[in-house]
Amino acid sequence: MENKKLEKFENEIKGKKIAVIGIGVSNIPLIDYLYEKKAEVTIFDDREKLNDEIMQKIKKYNFKYFLGKGNLSNLKDFYMIFRAPSCLPTKPELEEERKRGAIITTEIEQLMKIAPCKIIGITGSDGKTTTTTLTHKVLKEAGYNCYLGGNIGIPLFTKLKEIKPEDIIVLELSSFQLMGMDISPEIAAITNITPNHLNIHKDYEEYIEAKKNIFKFQDENGILVINADNEITNSCQKEANGKVILFSSEKKLENGFIVDEGIIKECNDGIRKHIIDTKELKLQGMHNYQNVCTVLALTKTLVNTEEAIETIKNFTGVEHRLELVRTLDGVEWYNDSASTTPTRGISALNAINKEIVLIAGGADKNLDYTPIAKPIIEKVKSLILIGQTATKIFDAVKKELEVQHKELDIHMCESLRQSIDLAKRIAKPGQVVLFSPASTSFDMFKDMYDRGDKFKEEVNKL
Repeated sequence: MENKKLEKFENEIKGKKIAVIGIGVSNIPLIDYLYEKKAEVTIFDDREKLNDEIMQKIKKYNFKYFLGKGNLSNLKDFYMIFRAPSCLPTKPELEEERKRGAIITTEIEQLMKIAPCKIIGITGSDGKTTTTTLTHKVLKEAGYNCYLGGNIGIPLFTKLKEIKPEDIIVLELSSFQLMGMDISPEIAAITNITPNHLNIHKDYEEYIEAKKNIFKFQDENGILVINADNEITNSCQKEANGKVILFSSEKKLENGFIVDEGIIKECNDGIRKHIIDTKELKLQGMHNYQNVCTVLALTKTLVNTEEAIETIKNFTGVEHRLELVRTLDGVEWYNDSASTTPTRGISALNAINKEIVLIAGGADKNLDYTPIAKPIIEKVKSLILIGQTATKIFDAVKKELEVQHKELDIHMCESLRQSIDLAKRIAKPGQVVLFSPASTSFDMFKDMYDRGDKFKEEVNKL
């Protein structure tokens, strides 16, 4: 069956001036596609130099390009502008082009507008990747032909030709991808909202509003899954256009999914049905039980709950998220490189019921580290700090130690290697070495995956 929307889009862009800002993972297949569809493409990138492979492609396609500082001063008179998620739509040059009549979009927004099938979208400050991956797995094992994309998986825009109406797309969506969007997936979830990316967003309000785009454009048939324990997400109920499904680990809801005394239950008009004992899950930690509730709510209308539970029971988690790397001399080493915020760091600490040697710290996103101080003092035997946020975490912990009249073994290290060697020396059998930076990775590493891979590499050398 032909995708009429895709056909219309391809006819629209033929011979038109199209700008692509930022040549990242999702925009590389996009430029191949635009060349094939005979669009007149210009590339913009903040980097002074792009890698040889991309440059060869740009030259082969005879695309114009502007690189380095001030590259956007050449952004003029375009029909459509594809921005990379990191280039926010509030940039003055983009605002100017919008006023002139340009369509400002992203690869992911066009995918959502043109896809012929049902889309499930997941956002939140924490838990997005685990929830998205597990939702995709539950649907796939239930027999659906499923595509995984957005922040993870592969760029799906160029797969539109093969996607059929009966398929399902599952997307992990960041605030940067959602910002400026005027379309929402039919089924959406917000895991939680806490301060994040404040080094890029104008303020917390802008970040919150971007997240809300995941449900703002749903119609009355839309489904929104939200965390009843998070003040901001809970308040989204009154703005929802469709059906709301709540989940909670703190409240006994009348309707929705709850974690109650170690059991995940489904509530229907106050009647609570036992779904699964959390002891049977390979995914451990309260934040993961909440993720399981989210997945059950998202797939409720599509998959039989008993079938979903079988898949969920066997799910061991996602790489770089509380991932057991190895056990050495009675010490378990965990890689939680995906911990890029204090709230994520707190979740990791709460998930482990052994004495912890914590390695934390990384690049600064202008976040407040006060909330992580108490959990550190409660759970951590030795604290090893690295990166830009080391001083921030140290100050927050020191302050709390003074209030509680307690002491803690704290060390500052220059590098990840040095922190691993130190942890090896001080960790005792029965303890856990937890690498949960609670900070982003861009001070020392390419991204959180690169950081996690380096950690695992070094730990496996010990």
